[in-house]
Amino acid sequence: MQADQRRLEVLRAIVEDYVSTREPVGSKLIAERHGLGVSPATIRNDMAALEDAGLIAQPHTSAGRIPTDLGYRVFVDRLSDVKPLSSAERNAIKTFLDRAVDLDDVVHRAGRLLAQITGQVAVVQYPSLRKSTVRHLELVRLHPSRVLMVVITDTGRVEQRHLDIDPTVTDEALVTLRATLNDTAVGQRQPHVGERLRAAAHLFSGDSFDVYSQLVDLLTATLDEENEDRLVLAGTSNLTRNGVVITQLRPVLEALEEQVVLLKLLSEIADDHGAVTVRIGRETRLDGLRETSVITSHYGSSTESLGALGSIGPTGMDYPGTIAAVRAVARYLSRILSH
Repeated sequence: MQADQRRLEVLRAIVEDYVSTREPVGSKLIAERHGLGVSPATIRNDMAALEDAGLIAQPHTSAGRIPTDLGYRVFVDRLSDVKPLSSAERNAIKTFLDRAVDLDDVVHRAGRLLAQITGQVAVVQYPSLRKSTVRHLELVRLHPSRVLMVVITDTGRVEQRHLDIDPTVTDEALVTLRATLNDTAVGQRQPHVGERLRAAAHLFSGDSFDVYSQLVDLLTATLDEENEDRLVLAGTSNLTRNGVVITQLRPVLEALEEQVVLLKLLSEIADDHGAVTVRIGRETRLDGLRETSVITSHYGSSTESLGALGSIGPTGMDYPGTIAAVRAVARYLSRILSH
């Protein structure tokens, strides 16, 4: 084994042992556990080279070594295999998510499941309305001069909006308006839904035309909203469990409370089409999360993402296991929403 390759194996051993034990790792332990075929003295030389490269550090004199953020980055970038989930874990994911009764339930279940599998904080973004198509529209008269418009999307989102109308508009006229809205809008998304609906405005006149125009404006505004601002957090208590190495918890908890910040982070670092992205420590560019790593993935169809989910934990996390969990939950969530 060449020296450079062996040093990478020493780095891998340090990362794996430190994540497992939360204790600095020494050369003798590496020689005993990992069968590299060299003496502890050679491993010490390799560790010195890794330390000079900024990949490991010595927390205090006479201690072993721990990985740095750069060391974790090199470890993650050179992962050739991601630890697969067991068949029991895969079946548990499928069974748990299949029991969801609606979109809210699906999203919350996905968050709880990811937090349970990883033992870390899970964050799940609701599907974007802008990327959803209209499945059904309903108009419900709540009062002679007030109507409730219910919009159901192909991803299961349900949005409700109120509209004040002229009380002289009849129930029969509302039935006709609802039929036209469904005939025109179902299967469409922004910007096409607005264009198609406005093209059908000539079918109405008088008060019905006014109500139709109001409904079209309300619907297009609803679909055009930045509704990606909804998140589910699960497993926050995992940050305080025994063995977690985060010295300053308060900044992390404060960062997790800032949903706008988390949404921006998800949008910046998650790749499309099921790829998993890993940001380590200061790579998140958020002071509150500088002692954490964030592993994210988009979910949706093979050609377009609907939202993102991720796992947030200490930099000394089980990267292969967390990557596998994030990828698996994202895939199952994609399958459920596609149906």
